[in-house]
Amino acid sequence: MLDNTMLMEMLRRMMRIRYFEEAVITMVERGEIVGAAHSYIGEEAVAVGACMALRDDDWITGNHRSHGHPIAKGGNVRTAMAELLGKATGICKGKGGSMHLADFSIGILGESGILGSAIPTAVGAALGSKLQGNDRVSMPFFGDGASNEGAFHESINLAAVWNLPVIFLCENNQYAVTSSFKQMVAVENIADRAAAYAIPGVLVDGQDAIAMYEAVSVAVERARAGQGPSLVEGRTYRYEDHSLGLGRIVRDPYRDQEEVEEWKKRDPIIIHKARLLEQSIATQAEIDQVEEEVREQIAEAITFAKESPYPEPSALFEDMFANPIPLE
Repeated sequence: MLDNTMLMEMLRRMMRIRYFEEAVITMVERGEIVGAAHSYIGEEAVAVGACMALRDDDWITGNHRSHGHPIAKGGNVRTAMAELLGKATGICKGKGGSMHLADFSIGILGESGILGSAIPTAVGAALGSKLQGNDRVSMPFFGDGASNEGAFHESINLAAVWNLPVIFLCENNQYAVTSSFKQMVAVENIADRAAAYAIPGVLVDGQDAIAMYEAVSVAVERARAGQGPSLVEGRTYRYEDHSLGLGRIVRDPYRDQEEVEEWKKRDPIIIHKARLLEQSIATQAEIDQVEEEVREQIAEAITFAKESPYPEPSALFEDMFANPIPLE
């Protein structure tokens, strides 16, 4: 059940993602973050609504559009920013970078830039929960493109056959790298694919954090009760090009700016702010205060990351099963 504190926390986490991502865009363009990054701007309600239906000890996995998931789960923006800069204080000691954030302490098993590859990991975690006899659930985040991957279909079939506690969370932002999902998916909705595996499938307004929370809460309750997996599709939209960096070579020539602007009219943060005001959950002054606090937090995270040291060369083979090359 959502109370006023949780509704305000939803706003805080969505703002945290938005301002974190805005900072990342600027830093990539300045060359301060090297390599590619994938902006989550426009999709904040999907991850925040979904993650707030989970406990800290529930598992999630993510994908290449990766910063929103750990922040939505309650992750530390200081160590996340340090990781993007390759610093030793990063969430993965500077060795993972933008597409490989993980924090086991709050159930973030990790993310991968390989399309659909983290879905089986989440199913494995759910199998572990079932074998251990606990009620932890697992939720892999993936996009509409990954729903065409064999890893998705094999994972969802296995979860259904074994009745595992998994919530398959499709963030359908409607575009892969170069094509609309309408050209690549035979069914009208990704959620319709659930019928093939005899599990529930539901399409949700991905711009509405509360709607996402409510839908995922139902799926979580089923999973904890031993009733198996569900497929939840959050229909959302990304504002930025597919990827940032590398000279922004992966641009989006296949959608026009009018479409982008139409979706911006249903911005998830604007929708949530309006609801808080309409229902007298918060005043404009209180919302402004949250925004100021989040901006300060992101600014502090950037300072922390920039001032942090890079890993020592001697740390190259740490956290591996073996050190294949003697350092001395």
